[in-house]
Amino acid sequence: MYKKIFVLGLGCLLITGVAETALASGNHLPVVIQKPAEPKDLIGRWDITVDEDGKPVPSWLEVKLSGYSTLVGYFVAASGSARPVAEVKFDKGKFKFEIPPQWEKGTQNFTIEGELTGSGIQGTLINSEGKKYSWKGVKAPYLKRTAAPVWGKAIDLFNGKDLSGWKATGKNQWEVKNGILTSPKPGSNLITEQKFNDFKLHVEFKYPKGGNSGVYLRGRYETQIEDSPKDAHPNSVLFGGIYGFLTANEMATLGPDQWQAYDITLVGRMVTVIANGKTIISNQEIPGITGGALDSNEGEPGSIYLQGDHQPIEFRKIVITPAK
Repeated sequence: MYKKIFVLGLGCLLITGVAETALASGNHLPVVIQKPAEPKDLIGRWDITVDEDGKPVPSWLEVKLSGYSTLVGYFVAASGSARPVAEVKFDKGKFKFEIPPQWEKGTQNFTIEGELTGSGIQGTLINSEGKKYSWKGVKAPYLKRTAAPVWGKAIDLFNGKDLSGWKATGKNQWEVKNGILTSPKPGSNLITEQKFNDFKLHVEFKYPKGGNSGVYLRGRYETQIEDSPKDAHPNSVLFGGIYGFLTANEMATLGPDQWQAYDITLVGRMVTVIANGKTIISNQEIPGITGGALDSNEGEPGSIYLQGDHQPIEFRKIVITPAK
């Protein structure tokens, strides 16, 4: 009994002491000291949205640890491929890095500054033309699947007659002639009205000499279509690559003015690409969005999107089999 009374009395004294401290400082509750952010808190992948004068523009950042203390990474801007970041400078919860321009106008380096917040990261971006925008980012989802997909019924996304089920991102230049979906000149991209999560996609296409297009999976990950030389060393920005991220294991292109086919399976982040009957990417992880993505909301379903802002391109058969 004496022991219980002693413990109870000690507890009362401690509570009284905390209360007196709080009242003396003018607060009703004890002051909680927040632990300062550390470099390790920035490590990982981040889905970013840039506010370009009220227009949301997707972007992406990955930060890694190189050696004992140097932070490095990759950054994807509104366009182009993932660009290496030589060093991410970090100090007292704030960070900064630069990357050179790629396909953008302007000559100066992009300057990205940010800070860790309770819900993610936020900061500012100065582009190659010197324009400054604010942005916010959240941790990218892992998209791991706990079970193998069960496939549903195949859906013809293109009916061979018109653009039913599709919409252009701007002024439409796409047309259907003799059962062929064609973008005769550079213009708008074409996206499905329906959105998908995991799926198998069969798409047949033909490009002219020097052609360049792409098929975006969930509207975020571009499978490159390009008139790449058959003897070129494979590269992530050439035929069959997931643009800027994953490289085909061989150049399986048939060349310009030939009907070709991709069979693509996307489950979570894992993708397999079969080009003209050859498996060129086998169950590899897509790290993040590629340049030209519709958004950076990687945890959500997305559209199939056909790139039409480069050279002319033709499609004739587009069939998707979604997972149930």
